[in-house]
Amino acid sequence: MAKPRLACRECHYINQPDANVCESCGATTLTEDWAGYVVITHPEESEIAEEMNVNEPGGYALKVR
Repeated sequence: MAKPRLACRECHYINQPDANVCESCGATTLTEDWAGYVVITHPEESEIAEEMNVNEPGGYALKVR
């Protein structure tokens, strides 16, 4: 069984399962407890990215616990 991917509690970026530090913001508060997934390709043109305060393309969790 594959290990679950980890969401950053700070920026909601979805990281690889073996990550210790967020690839996007550098935070160490990663968790397996997240829900919802959105892929943002052009954050500068996205209303969702603006609402989520996302500036970099990538996959993000909608809810992180």
